Amino acid sequence: MTEIDFEIKTPENAPLLIVISGPSGIGKDTVVEGLKERNLPFRFVITATSRPPRDNEVDGRDYFFYTPEEFEAMIAADELLEHAWVYSAYKGVPKWQVRKALASGEDVVMRLDVQGAETVHNLCPDAILIFLTASSEEEWLQRLRDRRSETEEELQLRIATAKGEYEKLDIFDYIVLNQEDRLDETLDVIESIITAEHHRVHPRKVVL
Repeated sequence: MTEIDFEIKTPENAPLLIVISGPSGIGKDTVVEGLKERNLPFRFVITATSRPPRDNEVDGRDYFFYTPEEFEAMIAADELLEHAWVYSAYKGVPKWQVRKALASGEDVVMRLDVQGAETVHNLCPDAILIFLTASSEEEWLQRLRDRRSETEEELQLRIATAKGEYEKLDIFDYIVLNQEDRLDETLDVIESIITAEHHRVHPRKVVL
């Protein structure tokens, strides 16, 4: 039998850290829920916030809801992977959640605002950053207004913030169009990105 003097290589299956981000109202929550419904082998990280829950939100499912005082205590104890003051409230990701998820060996998906995505990028350059966008300014503004969850003043703040968020696009690895009523297309693209990432010759190394 002839022996070969080289090692056969196969794709590595190390867990990926995937960040779903984009401006307010772009559909980050909807995309993450869509990925969950596909029953993919992902672990989903839940963001913590100091704002009160909206009518349809559940603690521990949509967000971990804390009082501002509780959140500040977590910051002081260095219990957060990243945190920021966004739209008059704290947001952040508990460290224990991410490390536990990565230890499972499955890909980890986080939904973050652009400021949080930038922090994760600085902490872990091998994280995969995906920026969701709309097909036009008009579509995005209509979706934002249709939520009816902000005052006019808060709406104007989110519009102003989005301009700076688009200026951060260069830190992202991918930009994905998330059109109204075409969620499956968005999810298909994200799945394709993740599949391709698992077939890199030089795999990403997630270290936190």
